Amino acid sequence: MDTTADPDIVFDENGISNYVEKYNYLQDLRIPAEDVRDKKLKLIIERIKKDGKGKDYDCLIGVSGGVDSTYVAYYIKKLGLRPLAVHFDNGWNSELAVSNIEKTLKKLEIDLYTYVVDWEEFKEIQVAFLKASVPDGEIPTDHAIYATLYNTANNYGIKHIISGTNIRTEGILPRTWAYGHIDLKYIKAICKKFSTLKDRFKTFPHVNLFQFFNYIYIRKIKSFPILDYINYDKAEAVDILEKELGWVNYGGKHYESIYTRFFQGYILPRKFKMDKRRGHLSTLICSGQITREEALTEILKPSYSDKDMEQQDKEFVLKKFGLSEKEFEDIMNAPTKLFKDYPNNFKQQQSLTKLYHYLKKFGL
Repeated sequence: MDTTADPDIVFDENGISNYVEKYNYLQDLRIPAEDVRDKKLKLIIERIKKDGKGKDYDCLIGVSGGVDSTYVAYYIKKLGLRPLAVHFDNGWNSELAVSNIEKTLKKLEIDLYTYVVDWEEFKEIQVAFLKASVPDGEIPTDHAIYATLYNTANNYGIKHIISGTNIRTEGILPRTWAYGHIDLKYIKAICKKFSTLKDRFKTFPHVNLFQFFNYIYIRKIKSFPILDYINYDKAEAVDILEKELGWVNYGGKHYESIYTRFFQGYILPRKFKMDKRRGHLSTLICSGQITREEALTEILKPSYSDKDMEQQDKEFVLKKFGLSEKEFEDIMNAPTKLFKDYPNNFKQQQSLTKLYHYLKKFGL
């Protein structure tokens, strides 16, 4: 990490950034000590099986075709759980993503529920975020995934969502690089200003803070980050998935989505001077999965290793969005903004996060 496009980063006299301190805090909070990890995992798995007794499924997992979610599916089947896989189809799946999901679930004998959002509606939301000039272009998808998971769990009477989110590969990400995963007020504010949808959604899955709190604390739907309870090594996970499931690597984090690949590989570095690989690689350094020297070598590589693919992705995205080259360049050249420039629930969300971490200390 460096000071590029991150107003919140600070370094101490030894050149160590505040994100290392944050990573260590989250590691202590969310990753159980090694001597009790197996015992805690066993107790949680027993609870999931007990709560799911007599039901078709005892847990729910999200699947994207990426490394983390695929490894979760693979690992929990080894533990004897009976998951329902849920996929949010936003219209950007690569052929490889579809193939990976199909092969994985077929070999593991896992049922799949897919929610397909209306493309015209979702397109307006994504284009609105582009016009808002914020680096949060993936927030509509992230929010919809959260909403789809909790809505589906509630509809099926499932009390446990097993998540692929984990500290070891995702522990470092500046707030200004991606905000709004559960902030519906922020999403609606941007849509109201930059789309014809205003703040009315027909098929876009969404939950407000009250509904999110209701799912977690009233309806008792728990999200369990299982990868924090095992010795999760990404390189080893990739090797296992390739050998046992025929899974094929995308070559980049979240690159199973064509839009994610284009947004992270083209729009973020050019318009916002942000390279998300810095956060991902820094996290792997902190978790001891790569060395700093290896990360510095990796970051020197272009975000698009294939220039033909970069051009093809650009043409595909513009055509799918219905944007001309000039309209896209006007968006790219517009002054950059942050989530703080639009109405949001940041303060309320911070309060809920503190409450969540406080309750978590007591196992609630």
